[in-house]
Amino acid sequence: MTAGASSAQVRELQARLGQLHLFSRTPTGYYGTVTQHAVSDFQERHGLTASGTVTRATWTRLRALTRPPTHGEMYPPAAPKPVAKLDPRCMTGHAMCISKTTRTLSWVVNGKVLATMDVRFGSQYTPTREGLFHVTFKSRDHVSTIYHTAMPYAMFFSGGEAVHYSSDFAARGYAGASHGCVNVRDKAAIARLFDEVKVGDKVVVYW
Repeated sequence: MTAGASSAQVRELQARLGQLHLFSRTPTGYYGTVTQHAVSDFQERHGLTASGTVTRATWTRLRALTRPPTHGEMYPPAAPKPVAKLDPRCMTGHAMCISKTTRTLSWVVNGKVLATMDVRFGSQYTPTREGLFHVTFKSRDHVSTIYHTAMPYAMFFSGGEAVHYSSDFAARGYAGASHGCVNVRDKAAIARLFDEVKVGDKVVVYW
């Protein structure tokens, strides 16, 4: 295992490092810089080459010093999210109501929340615009012409900004950011939403 990997084995690695108090975050299954540093720390403490990459020797030593992680250690329950306060503009018609405070998208129809999902926004250099917008067009298998990356289930609402599925968000969580789009990490949820949203439906992005 090495930086950039994403698998159930990486999740087990993180849980085992957690048992040794070397990895304090929730296991994600993504081998990022935090995991890399934890592996290097483990290797240094146990006389192994501190490469940050899990070699056979590193994995064997780690398994000898830890027990098989429980399901709860590998998939701990998520902390409860604050409830998103719906913007008044979401309360009529069909609206994707997107709260930057709770980092959630709520699909609201005539004031009733039918679905809620986690979302991620742009960085400080490419912030997601706030305001009242409308879906201008949809593209199920969209690929960015600027960044040449996949944007499945894209629903555009402000220029090049869209709500869409992000495999990077699914893998890295909030360690990354978009280029201004609203990323969704639950592929099944965004696929269902894509089928329900129509061109012209409201998109409200707010704090």
